[in-house]
Amino acid sequence: MPEKTLSLIDTPQGYSAWLADLKGRIQKAQQRASLAVNRELVGLYWHLGRDIVERQAAQGWGAKVIERLAHDLKTAFPAMKGFSRANLMYMRAFAEAWPEEAIVQQAVGQLPWGHNLVLLTKLKKPQERLAYAVRASECGWSRSTLQMHIESRLLEREGNGVSNFSALLQPPGTDLARQFLKDPYLFDFLNVTQEASEREIEAALVEHITQFLLELGAGFAFVGRQVHMEVGGDDFYIDLLFYHLKLRCYVVIELKAEKFKPEHLGQLSFYLTAVDLQMKLEQDNPTIGLLLCKGKNKVVAEYALRGKSQPIGVAEFQLINTLPEELQASLPTVEQIERELAIRQE
Repeated sequence: MPEKTLSLIDTPQGYSAWLADLKGRIQKAQQRASLAVNRELVGLYWHLGRDIVERQAAQGWGAKVIERLAHDLKTAFPAMKGFSRANLMYMRAFAEAWPEEAIVQQAVGQLPWGHNLVLLTKLKKPQERLAYAVRASECGWSRSTLQMHIESRLLEREGNGVSNFSALLQPPGTDLARQFLKDPYLFDFLNVTQEASEREIEAALVEHITQFLLELGAGFAFVGRQVHMEVGGDDFYIDLLFYHLKLRCYVVIELKAEKFKPEHLGQLSFYLTAVDLQMKLEQDNPTIGLLLCKGKNKVVAEYALRGKSQPIGVAEFQLINTLPEELQASLPTVEQIERELAIRQE
């Protein structure tokens, strides 16, 4: 039936709602099917890799056998991708990295093969790979996002700032707040000099708001820059104001292009009170403050936060990534594996 004719047909009452429900169920079924296919594929790669490891150990297989296996599998399954010599080497490495099948089924099996290759080649320690695998699955990170967070050492930076969150926030808010409190925050995506002023850094962060939100973490919604507050007839301006969708509260961020000083907390505390009294709704949780400085003495920051009745975190920010180079590949390259196998064969 032509589309114009169909558009003239009267739909029964409740049809639109039923159609929307059907679409939702179909989409969820498609997602479940895609996840199931991915789990089976990753499981297949793990089993294939384990078989290669076991046969090499028992029969002394060398690189030439792997090359022959790749040829035979591609011949038998021409429509399937993934049976190249290089990928077979990665399957072998994958099985060695995850010797327990249960972990493959529960954690890394939830991620596409490309994500698993990033974990293999960017991280050394099994516990680090597992931590990033779990977070990538929970947050739905793309492969490029996963790689970006590994290279910026996201999980190693989380929860490192000084705060009074554990004393003032209730679970699960404590864990969520500590998770978004990183130290240091990396603003190496900004095109500013080390001598940039607070206002210049602030403007650059807003200009690159997407990357800024990625660095802050999931749940942040941007409210505004230089947000005006009037108190007692005087005008005040908050550097950056956000709302955290999971914590259900406002987050005030103040920038200081200098080392932390205890008096910085007085201004931030004033802004928290103003937001709580003028903007916070009844269902919102108390506003959280985040003070970002170019440097800090941890002991001084801890002393300054003692006795504070408002949830506040203090952390450093860096305009360039000066973190140590500890992101060497956790496994040898394909070429290195081939050389090792060739030596074994000899």
